[in-house]
Amino acid sequence: MLYQLGWTTLPGLRGLSVSQFRAAPTAAPDNEQGVAVEFASDAERDAFLRQMEAEFVARRFTNTADAFDTVKAYALEHAAKG
Repeated sequence: MLYQLGWTTLPGLRGLSVSQFRAAPTAAPDNEQGVAVEFASDAERDAFLRQMEAEFVARRFTNTADAFDTVKAYALEHAAKG
């Protein structure tokens, strides 16, 4: 099933952080607001969201474009491996 991934970008003392990753089923991907990724099961989707939280929990970004592009690239890399 195809899911639209989204996340929250928040300011912090050491820069911007990304968290609260989510995935909503979609038939019309919107790569301007997030990224669409296909998952074989709910378990695979949930595991990937946990993996993203762990990957980005300590990372900080200097601007929102950098944060967006980095998270999007990470998700697309996962999709290419799948």
